[in-house]
Amino acid sequence: MSAHFTQHQQLAAVLDDIRSELQHLNRWQSQPPSAEALASQQPFAVDTLNFFEWCQWIMLPRFEALIEQHSSLPGNCNIAPMTETVMQQEGINGEQLIALFHRLDQTLSGTH
Repeated sequence: MSAHFTQHQQLAAVLDDIRSELQHLNRWQSQPPSAEALASQQPFAVDTLNFFEWCQWIMLPRFEALIEQHSSLPGNCNIAPMTETVMQQEGINGEQLIALFHRLDQTLSGTH
């Protein structure tokens, strides 16, 4: 049980760091997208949200809900490659954010 809790704690820490880095990169929004945009069924909500919106309004709240409820976490997560692609496309120096998503992926897959 303690290892399970530890993974939740590690995830909470990396989510906090991701939130801070999104704010640092000026990619944090004060107004949420429309309910329709948030209801996208596409991976990363690519049809209605940009990557940063998806992180802020979908990914972070879902993971935080899992942590709060002490629910099982996904065992396989591979968001870092998407982060790398977005950073290159947008011309953003996102090395820190990419590293955080690698940490997120590793935390969830148990390969840290």
